[in-house]
Amino acid sequence: MFIGVMSVKKITFDENLYMFLKVRVISFFLLITTNILAQQIKSIQLKPLQKKTYSSIVPLGSILELSFDDLDADSKNYQYKIKHMTSDWKESRMLTSQYIDGFDQNTILEVTNSFNTLKNYTHYSVQIPNINSVITKSGNYLLSVLDPYDNIIFSRKFVLYESKAIVGVSVERSRSTKTVNTQQTIQLSVNYPSLQINNPGQEINVVLLKNENWNEKINNLNPTFFKSNQLLYTYKNKTNFWGDNEYYNFDTKILRNRSVGIQRIEKKDVFHHYIQPLRYNEFKKYTYFPDINGQFLIRTLEGNNNKTEADYAMMHFSLEVETPFKEKELYVFGAFNNFKITKENRMYFDISSNTYKANFLLKQGFYNYSFATVGINKKINLREVNGSFYQTENQYTAIVYYKAFGGIYERVIGVGKGFFNQNR
Repeated sequence: MFIGVMSVKKITFDENLYMFLKVRVISFFLLITTNILAQQIKSIQLKPLQKKTYSSIVPLGSILELSFDDLDADSKNYQYKIKHMTSDWKESRMLTSQYIDGFDQNTILEVTNSFNTLKNYTHYSVQIPNINSVITKSGNYLLSVLDPYDNIIFSRKFVLYESKAIVGVSVERSRSTKTVNTQQTIQLSVNYPSLQINNPGQEINVVLLKNENWNEKINNLNPTFFKSNQLLYTYKNKTNFWGDNEYYNFDTKILRNRSVGIQRIEKKDVFHHYIQPLRYNEFKKYTYFPDINGQFLIRTLEGNNNKTEADYAMMHFSLEVETPFKEKELYVFGAFNNFKITKENRMYFDISSNTYKANFLLKQGFYNYSFATVGINKKINLREVNGSFYQTENQYTAIVYYKAFGGIYERVIGVGKGFFNQNR
């Protein structure tokens, strides 16, 4: 009898262990599948419908279009999901019904196959808001794309604002003698004639953003001066940003012929474009040339539809150095990868040519890019390779959040933009 009891317990334990291992194995393979899917997703853009506009910070009621390509070139049941967030990008306490009329999650229905391209892909797009999802509140939002198992493939941030405050932004050369040649300082004013704000220090939060890159921001700022229906932020050093340098660029609107920034072209399974090699110079001086602050524009002159007739090319990047960077990794950096560091855009040192090299697929278009080093502190540094100069023409955005005493969410009551002017 005793043996029988032990036998039952053993069987129960084995079943529990089996179920535990089964769940872990399934979770592992789902994670692997999600990572593979993410690697096949390219050319992600979240932008207004207007041409040559890149900002995902727009007035409440504006239409943004999310678009991306899947290089698997099949038809998957992708869904989008919208979440309202706090000013520091944590999920807000509001219920979905409090900020969306309709559904916060729905299927992406605009699905089109590429046409007449060497690299086949499927193009997906959805407009936000749409008939199924109407956003009713201002604030920060996170738009995620989910696979059929509800795993997040990627996410993008956007901001909807009300025009309740007038935000003035001034960009000037740093006032500190230590950083006068390398940094820029931001000053701003917030005017709110139609709002009654009792405690601006606690009810108002301002976020400063450089080139719409959420990795480069300054927040938790308190006003330095209070006036009637006006707040002034006139810090000496607290609102300083590194000027960095202008972005490099290349153009692949024509695959068969060399264009801006392209040294040579080879045709294999796809076209291979070798970008003009750059050489590292630690004593680099500032030279002005126009850029689009790290953004990219999909376009082709070899078809009528940029979305589905623009092809993919293998882009080869190179940076010549005398010696490799010590205890640091080097990456190609830009909005094409959401200003992030990934395995794909890492550069590897070729000892035979003293050159860092990287190559990956990009869709036809005009691209800005830069080089970033990452040390043991895991911080992204654009200055080491490119230098930092006060003259660089960066764009700064001031986002003003307002949460009244007892309020349940942070409204965005105004947005201001400013550019550095070398004539000041």
